[in-house]
Amino acid sequence: MKTSSIVPQEIISEKIYLIREQKVMIDSDLAELYQVPTKRLNEQVKRNRERFPADFMFQLNQFEWNHLKSQTATSSSRWGGRRSLPYVFTEHGILMLSSVLTSERAMSVNIQIMRIFVRIRSFLNQNETLLRKIRQMEKNGEDRDHQIKVIFDWIRKIESNQSRKKDSKPRVRIGFKI
Repeated sequence: MKTSSIVPQEIISEKIYLIREQKVMIDSDLAELYQVPTKRLNEQVKRNRERFPADFMFQLNQFEWNHLKSQTATSSSRWGGRRSLPYVFTEHGILMLSSVLTSERAMSVNIQIMRIFVRIRSFLNQNETLLRKIRQMEKNGEDRDHQIKVIFDWIRKIESNQSRKKDSKPRVRIGFKI
């Protein structure tokens, strides 16, 4: 079995989405990578449904699909696109696909996908501290945004008061005059 890169890592990485707080891949993207029709991939999954529990695979709802379509260029059903909502596979579901799709290409691509999932998980674990700091900065940033707005409001008030002073007539001095 050949395990060298069949598909560039960037292409696989671009096909991983975060849906329902899980990293998933769409059935049509997987079928494209495996070079099989989406219909055939889903047929194999349906024949082996017991291998794909809800935490391995689920079907998108209409809102999720519309949101995903807005992020990716997908065709509409009027022009030969999907007629049903797609299935998405979690990391474990993709791993299970290797047991129902037995072509050499499917196995090789699956190995690549698994390596990318591992790399993503490792990256997130290594940068958890950085992520916490970024979240804290975002939280603090909301307070700072409000403070900066208040400062700019005061600056505008001061500027408008100064411009009114310049536009008004010179003041008549009151008090004792020599």
